[in-house]
Amino acid sequence: MQKSPLVLLFLAACATAPTSAPPSELAVCGEDEVFILDLRGEAPRKVWSWRAAERPELPEEFRKKFGSIDECKPVDGGRKILISSSGGAIALVEHASGKVLFYAAVLNAHSAELVPGNRVVAASSYKEGGNRLLLYDLGVSDKPLAFDEFYGAHGAVWDEERQLLWALGGNELRSYRVLQDRLVMTMNRALPNEDGHDLRPVPGTSALLVTTGQHVWLFDRDRLTFRTHPRIGDLPKVKSVDLDLASGALAYVQGEESWWAQRVKFLGLDRKVEFPSARLYKARWVNP
Repeated sequence: MQKSPLVLLFLAACATAPTSAPPSELAVCGEDEVFILDLRGEAPRKVWSWRAAERPELPEEFRKKFGSIDECKPVDGGRKILISSSGGAIALVEHASGKVLFYAAVLNAHSAELVPGNRVVAASSYKEGGNRLLLYDLGVSDKPLAFDEFYGAHGAVWDEERQLLWALGGNELRSYRVLQDRLVMTMNRALPNEDGHDLRPVPGTSALLVTTGQHVWLFDRDRLTFRTHPRIGDLPKVKSVDLDLASGALAYVQGEESWWAQRVKFLGLDRKVEFPSARLYKARWVNP
């Protein structure tokens, strides 16, 4: 069978030398902490750390909700970080100061994404009262503008070119138009296998990286088709995956003890990140 241009792109990226150095910083999260590692030098070192318990601007009743952080997504060119916690909240944090700029209570939150109009979408996953996407105005903490029911909601990606929100659930991938006070579904595709975990774009391509309980997939946003990733497609329990296309460096976290891991793994980068006493869940490249 002839391979699509998307798959050929990835095969070439995996087989050829990188065109640039990989990003020097990696955001990692798990339990009650988000931290940024500087990967230069012989051993990674922490250069930034955030804990809700240390943020006086966050209401006290919210601080305990960030005890099981499961997303740490750098946004706005790395100047801000979107944080979500299955303990029941999301927050937008200023990188430079660690200050909380926005927060909201979201049942079993598993990801969030900035969308146009100074708004954010949160993914509320498996829990009674959850299983939905919620739309918020960043100027008004903790008051949703709209929601749409979505079983097992786990990931969200804004697509500037197509002006769509892509969202991952337990059994399907959807796209949405984001209106002023509504989320309007425009497409849905069943996942090749269930238990959707992570959803990330591959910059400069039509590809989305999708992880499920048993595989890592590439979804072509033009053809609306899935293919297994050429290098890590058969890995189970991958909780997060992030690719820097220019260097070919791919960082991923694979569940080792139940849902968590004690290390971040890499393709195309000779680095080792291990925290033997930690429960890591996601790792994201920080934009330069």
